[in-house]
Amino acid sequence: MPNPDFARVTTWVFDLDNTLYPPSMRLFDQIEVRMTDWVMRALKVDRARADHLRAHYWQTYGTTLAGLMTEHGVDPGPYLTEVHDIDFSVLAPDPGLASAIADLPGRKIVYTNACAPYAEKVLIARGLAGLFDAVYGVEHAGFHPKPEARAFETVFTADGLNPQAGAMFEDDARNLAVPHSLGMQTVHVAPDPLPAPHIHHHTSDLAAFLAVLRA
Repeated sequence: MPNPDFARVTTWVFDLDNTLYPPSMRLFDQIEVRMTDWVMRALKVDRARADHLRAHYWQTYGTTLAGLMTEHGVDPGPYLTEVHDIDFSVLAPDPGLASAIADLPGRKIVYTNACAPYAEKVLIARGLAGLFDAVYGVEHAGFHPKPEARAFETVFTADGLNPQAGAMFEDDARNLAVPHSLGMQTVHVAPDPLPAPHIHHHTSDLAAFLAVLRA
């Protein structure tokens, strides 16, 4: 592989939301609305309070769900089903990204803080179905979210992944700290770079980045 940083990589780990599709498609906006609606009903608070809690729990615990489980004992199953019941038609297939992922040597997996059934629907809408050897959701991490170390350890152990031969692609820079500490190559996928010791690379165009690796 032309870039020596990735010469030893045999497992490619991709986050889902705002990583395998661009933020400009605004899919996650729908989820945030449904999260706020769910918090309003479950905790019997007004919209402003629910929206505050949604953001506060995400910032504090890594996901809104983790905060709801920790502080309110919420059952994750119904929550995950409801907040991910959205319109996927805003996503467009990306043949260039599909080709770039297909050309990567070794295993390709998706690891998301959402649930796996939702991830599969996103992959279908993006024309990426069938390209990945495994899709892991938060349920596979015992509902512990990234950026928690135990979340990564649970999923990577189940997968048999050797972090020293892995690369992690993420839009949330927090979620690259543990992969970096484990010895993975880390790629921040976001519109703007965020210089940090645990980020090796940045790209605002994942398809182009991967294509260059395989050029």
